[in-house]
Amino acid sequence: MAGFWGKRKREQEELDAQDADLARHAQKSLVAADERIRLTTDELAFAEAELGPGATKDLRDALDAVRTHLQEAFHLHQLNHDEIPDTREELRTRNARIVQLCEWAEDLLDDRTEALATPIERARRAPEIIAKVRADAARLRLRVPDARSTVQRMGARYSAHALAQIEANPAEAEQLLGFAEHSAGVAERRREAGQREQANMALEAAMESVRRAETLLDAVETFEVEALRAESTLAAIVEDSRGDIAVALKEPHSPAVSAAIGELQAALAALPAAGVNTDPFEQLSRLREANSALDEAIAVARERAARPIPPLEHVRHAIDDADRQLAVARDVIAGHRGWIGADARTRLAEAERVRTDLDRYLGTSAAAATLIDEDHREHAFAMARRAAFLASEGLQLAQRDIDTARPQPDQWGGGYGPQPGWGGGRRSGGGDLMGGILGGLVIGSILDGIFD
Repeated sequence: MAGFWGKRKREQEELDAQDADLARHAQKSLVAADERIRLTTDELAFAEAELGPGATKDLRDALDAVRTHLQEAFHLHQLNHDEIPDTREELRTRNARIVQLCEWAEDLLDDRTEALATPIERARRAPEIIAKVRADAARLRLRVPDARSTVQRMGARYSAHALAQIEANPAEAEQLLGFAEHSAGVAERRREAGQREQANMALEAAMESVRRAETLLDAVETFEVEALRAESTLAAIVEDSRGDIAVALKEPHSPAVSAAIGELQAALAALPAAGVNTDPFEQLSRLREANSALDEAIAVARERAARPIPPLEHVRHAIDDADRQLAVARDVIAGHRGWIGADARTRLAEAERVRTDLDRYLGTSAAAATLIDEDHREHAFAMARRAAFLASEGLQLAQRDIDTARPQPDQWGGGYGPQPGWGGGRRSGGGDLMGGILGGLVIGSILDGIFD
């Protein structure tokens, strides 16, 4: 008994220690959250001075929400220390709620202040950033003439369709650089006038314009390099494609291989003559697609050669066999419904599902099985055999259920042989009688009455 009370005392001491830790945690959290509100209020004032009220709206709204919910936390803390006695559970619930509210408040303020960190840093460095925008714009302007020359040079080699994606890049880049310089001036003037929010918007626009202009000029240089690479790759693909056609002509032919050969030959024939402006990217894409299609068709043909396609006659026989097996299984199960269990019924249902899927796969009825082409024979053959197997298994399970449920000969004291009491004659044909009338639970109950 002393051991029991000692254990209860230790458990009570552990609960008291946990509750005390939670109470201290709630008090510290409340103080930290209140201090965070005061600090964030000062940060908001600084952010509004740097960015304007529009950019700091989210932080201002977050502060209002935190102040509202922290009032609830202070009220709960007050309830813990008023003159009304509280239960242990009430104190624990309030302290947990205080911790939850304070952690939510600090997380929300962290999220909102972090979102403003980058804009504030940019606003502090506004004079430095404006100077960099102007320097970058001046540097990029020197690249515009080279970009125009590059486009003109490529125009003598590549088609207008190929150059459409970069032809206007130099002019667009020049316009963007002019806009960036203008926006930098606006940002500088608005900042001097104390219109910080407008100044920051203009500075952001200037920075973005410089980035876009540099991307456009880089695209011109990248296009020239990639076009030369595409031409080199195109020559290798042409040689490889001609070799693939020569190999394919020696392979076992199928309609798919013949069609793929024709597509690749057409792609090769469509290549322009030397000296004609071309689009190497478009030609390379078409040749690659045709070459890949031929490789895939050859792989399929080789696989079929290694695994012969079932003859059409075998497929038809498999479908007919599945239909026969299904018909037998249906008749047996339907004729002995009261004795057939779930296993046999499940096999029959699955066999019928597979048989229905086979018709859907072929897109036709079993009567038109003679139209099955080579691409569908193997799968159709497998589905038909699967349906037949399931139907056969269902029939076997059904027969097992019938044999289990059928009354045994010794139930009536001696089987179906000669029995006295029927006018002194023989009960000939007892087995035929049983086979003819044992068809379900109803017939079974009648037989019970007959042989009672």
